[in-house]
Amino acid sequence: MALPREESNRAIITVLGHDQIGIIAWVSGRLAENSVNILDISQTILNDFFTMIMVVDLNPANIELIALSSMLEAEGRNKGLQVKVQHEDIFAFMHRI
Repeated sequence: MALPREESNRAIITVLGHDQIGIIAWVSGRLAENSVNILDISQTILNDFFTMIMVVDLNPANIELIALSSMLEAEGRNKGLQVKVQHEDIFAFMHRI
């Protein structure tokens, strides 16, 4: 019999686009304003393309996942960036082998 799985309240944030000054500062600043804790971050620049993946903890957040996603995606679009925010469980399910 399988043990009950502890429910996660983490999300995966991905950011893609042409490299520009302040991308990490913008995302981390918006997360801090909403009490979202960054657990892990990986970023790289491939040619002129910026790529970043963050794992964040939503437990201390003062914003719902849907609102956070809408805010970051809209602001990112205005900056020429593609931003996606997904609950960790959905991300894991979509990327399982």
